[in-house]
Amino acid sequence: MAKQSTRRTFLLQAAGTSATAITLPYFVPKRAFGANDRIQTGHIGVRNQGGSNLRAFINHAVAVCDVDTDVLAKAVKVVEQSGRACEAFGDYRRLLDRKDIDAVVISTPDHWHALMTNDACRAGKDVYCEKPLSLTIAEGRQMVNAARQGQRIVQTGSQQRSDKGFRLACELVRAGRVGKLQQVLVGIPGPNHPGEPIADSDPPSELNYDLWLGPAPLRPYNGKRVHYNFRFFWDYSGGQMTNFGAHHIDIAHWGMGVDQAGPLEIEGEATFHPKGWHEVTETCRVTYRYPHDVTMIVGQLQPDIPEGTTFIGDQGKIFVNRGKLPSSPDNLITDPLPDSAEKLYASNNHHANFLECVRTRQLPICDVEIGHRSATACHLGNIALRLKRKIRWDAAKEQMIDDSEAAAMVGRPYREPWKIHSVS
Repeated sequence: MAKQSTRRTFLLQAAGTSATAITLPYFVPKRAFGANDRIQTGHIGVRNQGGSNLRAFINHAVAVCDVDTDVLAKAVKVVEQSGRACEAFGDYRRLLDRKDIDAVVISTPDHWHALMTNDACRAGKDVYCEKPLSLTIAEGRQMVNAARQGQRIVQTGSQQRSDKGFRLACELVRAGRVGKLQQVLVGIPGPNHPGEPIADSDPPSELNYDLWLGPAPLRPYNGKRVHYNFRFFWDYSGGQMTNFGAHHIDIAHWGMGVDQAGPLEIEGEATFHPKGWHEVTETCRVTYRYPHDVTMIVGQLQPDIPEGTTFIGDQGKIFVNRGKLPSSPDNLITDPLPDSAEKLYASNNHHANFLECVRTRQLPICDVEIGHRSATACHLGNIALRLKRKIRWDAAKEQMIDDSEAAAMVGRPYREPWKIHSVS
């Protein structure tokens, strides 16, 4: 049986199949933190999940940034109520100019994640970036490269990795408790879309709409495309496939032991809103074929696939979701694992794990490479659904096989003048 991973072996495993080779010792601290040093964080995007992240890091927050001045003002008050001054920015690049900020927390719409993470790494900041890590596969690889070249800690905000129930489920599967793993089911919800469309209009005075769009294509302002509604349009996101799919596929990969790999073939079918109220899927069923004869099926509103992750082997099955961990038969869960069983990276607080890794320079529990591979599976599913055919994927090279149309969807151009610059 595998022994508990040491820091060295974990770093080696994390580097194993990455497109960018690394040599240990891997990370070099930007500065040594003493016991009384407080890591200082800047927060980019402070609405919804951004507000939740701000509260989680409240003892470290010194600056906030948002393109909506109303949202920004509320965030400043949250920090000031904790007894500290807080600087406000409307442009994230000015926040990155502050030399005393050690790490940034990015909670913007998905289409901003790669550019901001890259710029933060160039500025010498560590990064906590919300899931899904990227808008495209190519962006995800750029983010990994930026972290590696800049020797930065980059944590993906897939918080289920820091939940003991999900960790136990994956340890049980990795220990062979379900027997030979044959299939993994991933259930995701339907779109909580914004409803019937409204007419385009001028943006409200509090919103810098041009900066909200950033690298995304220029389109007229519409109130049902911005803020939370970004999730339902391809320009900014990938629907529930990249929202809840990023969570549950991440756990599927953890249990399967493919954090550094990916699927070989992907195919599926989907339905879309009959009146085109949004662009992403209403329902879908996507089958992924992985090495070692394991299939993963992602089902959106599929009656036979519960929301969460189900591992099925020739000796039983284990289901896991937030607060739920049943098995069939029951003893798969209740019987303790032997001391010799592999112990996975343990974190009981995702935000605290990031801060600890900023200090120690150890890779976080959901390192950028892991987040990239989970997001890649989400993007591959959406590409297959949009093309309405099977696609084949070379996970080592991160390339489509014999499909130029699919290959063109691995990345997408940025609106001028936005571009990703090399970190080195």
